[in-house]
Amino acid sequence: MAGQAGLGFGGLLRQLRDDAGLTQDELAEAARVSQRAISDLERGINRTARKDTAQLLAGALGLDGQARDSFVAAARGHGTAEAVLAVRQGGAPRASVAAATRALPRDIAAFTGREADLAWLEGALDGLPASGGVVGIHAIDGMAGIGKTSFAVHAAHRLAERFPDGQFFLPLHAHTPGQRPVDPADGLASLLLATGLAAAQIPPGLEARAARWRAHVADRKIMLVLDDAAGHEQIRPLLPAAAGSLVLVTSRRRLTALEDSAVISLDTLPAEEAAVLLTRLAGRPGISATDPAVGEITRRCGYLPLAIGLIAGQLKHHPARTVGQLAADLTAATDRMALLQAENVSVSAAFDLSYQDLTEDQQRLFRRLGLIPGPTFDAYAAAALDGTGLGDARRQLDELYDQHLLTEPAPGRYQLHDLLREHARALAATDDQTDRDTVAGRVLDYYLHTALAAGKHFDPRLSAYRRPPPGHPPEQAPDLSALGHAAAWLEAERANLHAAADYAATAGRSRYAIVIPAAMSGFLSVRGHWDQSAALHRGALAAARQAGDRLGEADTLTTLGALQRNTGSYAAAASGLTQALALYRDAGDQRGQAYALDQLGFLWALSGDYPAAVASHQQALGLARSIGDRRGQAWTLNGLGLVQQLTGDYPAAAASQYRALALFRDIGHRLGQAHALNDLGLVQQETGDYGPAAASHQRALELFGELGNLLGQAEALNRLGVLSLRSSATSPARDHHTQALAIARDISAPPEEARALEGIGNGHLRDGNPSEAAAHLQQALAIYQRIGAPEAKRTEETLRHHGMPLQPGS
Repeated sequence: MAGQAGLGFGGLLRQLRDDAGLTQDELAEAARVSQRAISDLERGINRTARKDTAQLLAGALGLDGQARDSFVAAARGHGTAEAVLAVRQGGAPRASVAAATRALPRDIAAFTGREADLAWLEGALDGLPASGGVVGIHAIDGMAGIGKTSFAVHAAHRLAERFPDGQFFLPLHAHTPGQRPVDPADGLASLLLATGLAAAQIPPGLEARAARWRAHVADRKIMLVLDDAAGHEQIRPLLPAAAGSLVLVTSRRRLTALEDSAVISLDTLPAEEAAVLLTRLAGRPGISATDPAVGEITRRCGYLPLAIGLIAGQLKHHPARTVGQLAADLTAATDRMALLQAENVSVSAAFDLSYQDLTEDQQRLFRRLGLIPGPTFDAYAAAALDGTGLGDARRQLDELYDQHLLTEPAPGRYQLHDLLREHARALAATDDQTDRDTVAGRVLDYYLHTALAAGKHFDPRLSAYRRPPPGHPPEQAPDLSALGHAAAWLEAERANLHAAADYAATAGRSRYAIVIPAAMSGFLSVRGHWDQSAALHRGALAAARQAGDRLGEADTLTTLGALQRNTGSYAAAASGLTQALALYRDAGDQRGQAYALDQLGFLWALSGDYPAAVASHQQALGLARSIGDRRGQAWTLNGLGLVQQLTGDYPAAAASQYRALALFRDIGHRLGQAHALNDLGLVQQETGDYGPAAASHQRALELFGELGNLLGQAEALNRLGVLSLRSSATSPARDHHTQALAIARDISAPPEEARALEGIGNGHLRDGNPSEAAAHLQQALAIYQRIGAPEAKRTEETLRHHGMPLQPGS
């Protein structure tokens, strides 16, 4: 494929050293650098050099002026070896010689996959009119190394017999090292010569040659393959006008200005096809496409055909090497690109040629995109990263997309291929460290402050907003004032925020590592992303402890404890919340103490220790009142009312819930209102007020739904199920519990899963289905016992009362 070869800086250094007649030791002495440094550069172990090292080497090699500048740029990854050699030879890269052939290049026997694209192309050709001057033009685009030329040549061979008047192949050299793209006039001359026209019959000038070309093939049905095109201006004059002819164009650019062309954008290979390609190219017996090591190799190659081919070559020419060893090498490699090369062909060199097509601003953005911690990004993140305006960022991203240096997996969201990300990161490593730190800080600021703005809609935890956050808000951020927009942003950015928090922890930016998870915690809780929330907060806890941030440690322990309580890990929750309370007391932090005590009160209630629950809530209520925290008072009254209901003090429970509801309404806290209504409905059930209870639970369910709170919806549905069963309506009860069960299992909420199973079992008992009842009640009992919930005793009694075993098959 065009553009795969490239000298690379190591090859350039070796060639210049040889031209100067110096050994590595002599060059090292002259440049005052180590011989090891020169050896590592020439062997490709280090693909770039520091600026001061490059300047010393340039001086020792006798380079000056433009040659010196080009050498230093190539050493830092910002230029090509070919450009340096061209300057030394007294000019720019040499003009490409147009060399059209009236024969297709050899097809690749190991060609694999792309059947859907080939079928589409053949189908499009079948629909091509045989008259009317229509030419089928198909632009085949994709990133460097994706297999565009291989695809075009393979397709051309499959279709060749349909074009009896000739098949022409013309390399256009948009990405051939050291050469300029073919001039269209030269390309036309070459095509005319390939048809058999004498040189003397070829007119001068682009327009005249284009007219002669079209006239010469006007009555012929031909196929023309234009490989590695630079753009539509280069292609348009070369197009024939003969009806029924076919033109296949390959390019790293999206040829959006090429009229009447159909587009085939090649993506990386599916995992199965990538594995088959590796085994075919390796050509070794005993290597199976189903071998997990083969799958790991292709995954580490990013399913990119060029990278897979280079690794396959190592297997083919090094029979002592095994797929397991190569997979392990790729997995352990800190620089995969160094392994993806053979002779003068490398993935890095292919990427470099695309990089050189960019403007200086685009190159800078591409390098910096390698520093983004997460897998995807949008224009706001890119603007923060590059320190530019939103409009400029969008234009630059569009250009990188057009150059196939980015993909757009969803509207407005961009992604770097794994190997392109590694290449960008390697290029960025040559930039000044201060600049890289500044860029990283801007990205962290963007994610942190935008997450804080979005998280306010989801009952943010205490630790997110109790202290001023680090850094500064970004100059531009999406409008997240509406709940729906905030939820959509947090869902889209979940993986990126997680990666940003992890990066902050490793980079010693502990406050970011603590506050980003805290800002996300409410959203993650209501959507049931328990595992991710737990992982984030464990990282935050480690960062706080490493930094000696005692308040940050207490805040994180409190949030983590609430999470563990919701997922049924009661013992772990009790330990963490107790530690947090001690830290708050040591710091004299009354708000923190109130919050930790309130969370402990909920936990003790769920565990059945009602005296401890009442004591915790009363202490929390006193602290919240003393500091004027109305939100804290409302939550504590809600928790206290729940304990009062569980202990049978229904008048006190109703009073607490009504007071909590009034406070929540006064401060406009909809989530608090939903919880207070849902818990008030329980009190109304116990006192026989089934109508008001149904209204309370239904309104709570509506609020939970409006807020996207899945756990709350499961709780409300379970309580509506219990109420329906009390009213002898078993069918509605089963419907409510079944809906709750589906949600609870989807978000991994064991307490609500068990309650749903218990409710379904009780419904089957009421309907006279003992086997179904036993199966559901046994499942519920197992979950209650596993999480240490007091409902286990009630469920066990139900099973015993009906003569049912406590476990299946016993």
